[in-house]
Amino acid sequence: MKFIDHTTLAVKAGSGGMGCIAFLREKFRPKGGPSGGDGGRGGSIIFQVNKQLGTLQDITLNHLYRAENGANGGGKNMHGKNGKDIIIKIPPGTIIKNAETKQILKDLTGENESYVVAKGGNGGFGNARFKTQQNTAPKIANDGQPGEELKIELELKVLADVGLVGFPNAGKSTFISKISNAKPKIADYPFTTLVPNLGIVKYGDYNSFVMADIPGLIRGASDGKGLGSQFLRHIERTKVLVYLVECIDEEIYKNFVTLKNELKKHNPELIKRPSLLLLTKTDLIPTELLELEKVSKEIPIVQISSVSGKNLNEAIQSIAELIQSQTHDFEISSD
Repeated sequence: MKFIDHTTLAVKAGSGGMGCIAFLREKFRPKGGPSGGDGGRGGSIIFQVNKQLGTLQDITLNHLYRAENGANGGGKNMHGKNGKDIIIKIPPGTIIKNAETKQILKDLTGENESYVVAKGGNGGFGNARFKTQQNTAPKIANDGQPGEELKIELELKVLADVGLVGFPNAGKSTFISKISNAKPKIADYPFTTLVPNLGIVKYGDYNSFVMADIPGLIRGASDGKGLGSQFLRHIERTKVLVYLVECIDEEIYKNFVTLKNELKKHNPELIKRPSLLLLTKTDLIPTELLELEKVSKEIPIVQISSVSGKNLNEAIQSIAELIQSQTHDFEISSD
């Protein structure tokens, strides 16, 4: 399935049915009075979260969603049938915006959470509604109200406790594949990861957290270079950031600062998150040769090797402690 995290579409709710003008004409009741029924309500357009979804791909197959109109009212006080609602399933973490004003209408994150984005029009009143002592045979009825319509922009931001940040080939995909159930594509060339990968990391007896591996960043990513800022949105919801830098690069501190600056340019709030630096591929170089004094003053460091398994448990524990150190609003996922 193709990963799509942004799309636009038009939605139009159904209009209400017309009220009916009718009079009861039965044997022995030649003047039975007004009996026109109300029109039915138009169908609404509803977005609903489905946790089984991880992409907006299915929605892009249809760029116009039109709900059913309500049926007209009938004689003998028959109410018109309501139009059917259209329920559009979306993944958790989807933001619904007005495409023209860019106003955020709703941020849907909870399981089965729903939002009526376009409400169907009410049905018109039949003439039975207008009967009064002064007017016992009204010959008026209402038209149904039009349904709401607008253009919608959907933006998906994956939900995860931890976001992995690093340059291409920093070892993010290998790391997440070793400690979680994620199975990302791994190869020795840049931009192997083209979509965010989510993995559940278990630790202790019953605890776990969700980790997101986003495509590698390069200098200028916040300005759209490389795979650009379209992927930076996926770490905006994370509670903890984990930077990954290769230890085989002599400019460890410079690379860390570059990553940090790209996050800051995208969203200054990101660099305020609790964070950890993982030095990767330490099986390839003697650790005593690493110059870490400057970077260690800014951020805690764990030296790891995903290939040999060195310090992976220590990295997991350090990440878990960062999550647990936060307020009660940030709870670790539990099985």
